[in-house]
Amino acid sequence: MDFLSVTDLGGDGLAEVLATAAVVKADPGRAAGRLAGRKVGLFFEKPSTRTRVSCEVAVADLGAVPLVLKQDEVGLGKRESVADVARTLDRYLDVLAFRVFRHDDLVILAEHAGAPVINLLSDLEHPCQALADLQTLAEARPLAGATLAFVGDGNNVCHSLLLGGALCGVSLRVASPPGYAPAPEIVERARALAVPGAAVEIGEDPEAAVRGADAVYTDVWASMGQEAEAAERRRLFQPYQVDERLFGLAGPAAIFLHCLPAHRGDEVTDGVADHERSRIFDQAENRMHAFKALLLHLAG
Repeated sequence: MDFLSVTDLGGDGLAEVLATAAVVKADPGRAAGRLAGRKVGLFFEKPSTRTRVSCEVAVADLGAVPLVLKQDEVGLGKRESVADVARTLDRYLDVLAFRVFRHDDLVILAEHAGAPVINLLSDLEHPCQALADLQTLAEARPLAGATLAFVGDGNNVCHSLLLGGALCGVSLRVASPPGYAPAPEIVERARALAVPGAAVEIGEDPEAAVRGADAVYTDVWASMGQEAEAAERRRLFQPYQVDERLFGLAGPAAIFLHCLPAHRGDEVTDGVADHERSRIFDQAENRMHAFKALLLHLAG
């Protein structure tokens, strides 16, 4: 199977991967060498720190061989068609993991490769991040019945959280400036997938979203490739900064989440990023454990 969307796992598969992630984190030796002899390709059209390091370490810890490829080495869709890249790498590798600009490229790769294709990030979703996010939230409280407030751009991270949360029983409240809400088709799908008790609320008021929430999540205002919009986005998103006042409206045990890198002073203040209930570096660590669990699941 492929993992282009967090929904590809289904509710049971997602629960299994999260349970495995918790096990391999608590006892890394349980998974050591489990994928010995396998070869995992990690392709980065977009640069990365956390994704690359966490995935390389996860693959190595499982006993598999990580092979890292960059855009200037492959030329996805430029030096060679996306379909031909898939057909070629499929002859060498047991898993193909791609961090790309265009989600449509992932769909083509999956259509032409027999090996599992993993979405390490696209313009539509960031499902591996959602696995780590849900694992981190589960370490603080049970997922079923939890409420997570996402403040800021309704981007790929937000999309995967909406879908993953719906499958796990987590209610999502999203607050974005006008014109920056998550894609309507993603919201509709999340509502259709939501298990009983999980709600999806989309609005523009950050205080309403955060009030009483069990977790508060934000992301950068301008992602890679949006640098030209940075000044305008900063103006529009300023009222959506997660500062101590806004975070204080959340529940008394609420945690703070951010997928990193953080632009401190923009979407979040130092006081929140470094708060005693901030879990942003647990999230970063959990990228590694969640990826191990995902690889084990895809390998059967």
